[in-house]
Amino acid sequence: MNWMPYGPRALLFRFAETVGEEALARQRGIVTELQRHPPAGLVEFVPAFTTILLEFDSKVVPEPDQVAEELLERLEAAAQKILPPAPVKEIPVRYDGADLEAMAKAKGMTVEQVCDLHSAPLYNVYMLGFSPGFPYLGDLDPRLHTPRLASPRPKVRAGSVAIGGEHTGIYTVDSPGGWNIIGHTPLRIFDPARGEPNGPDEAMFRLKPGDRVKFVRI
Repeated sequence: MNWMPYGPRALLFRFAETVGEEALARQRGIVTELQRHPPAGLVEFVPAFTTILLEFDSKVVPEPDQVAEELLERLEAAAQKILPPAPVKEIPVRYDGADLEAMAKAKGMTVEQVCDLHSAPLYNVYMLGFSPGFPYLGDLDPRLHTPRLASPRPKVRAGSVAIGGEHTGIYTVDSPGGWNIIGHTPLRIFDPARGEPNGPDEAMFRLKPGDRVKFVRI
């Protein structure tokens, strides 16, 4: 692992070089450590594919660089821990997306074959990003890897299940988007109403990094 300053109040730790199961296992260990034993002054942390960002309260930690080496040692040890498998969360999906037929044609497949390939794997939630709670899911069958649209749509409705490059994901709010829409889920992946005043933000998110996802056709 290594670290670098990220502005005056944050540190960026790199825990892997490539995306995959090993990187995700290391990420889960680090996240668990930060949740159970947060360092003094930690405001929030944001895990990504191979890095994790830690932001500090400047009143408590005026110079994050001074605690970086100690944290590096802690997080490296945490990354080595073997955790039990994450829960599997089923996501119902109706394969009726606007780009489904065009994608199947481009791949030389039937629509049914695309649906079967997409719903077959048990996906990992590698990270959340782009919009609140948007899950980047892998590993997508290589036969379904599809570039993003050349021109993003001005609006993609929440619940849209889509493919972008090597990943699949679920739009959590109405927003612009350039991924290929292949279906929709009736579940609300991000719902502020699930949170409580002064309660943990996690309640708003149906998925979190490290979870496993199974798409179930409806």
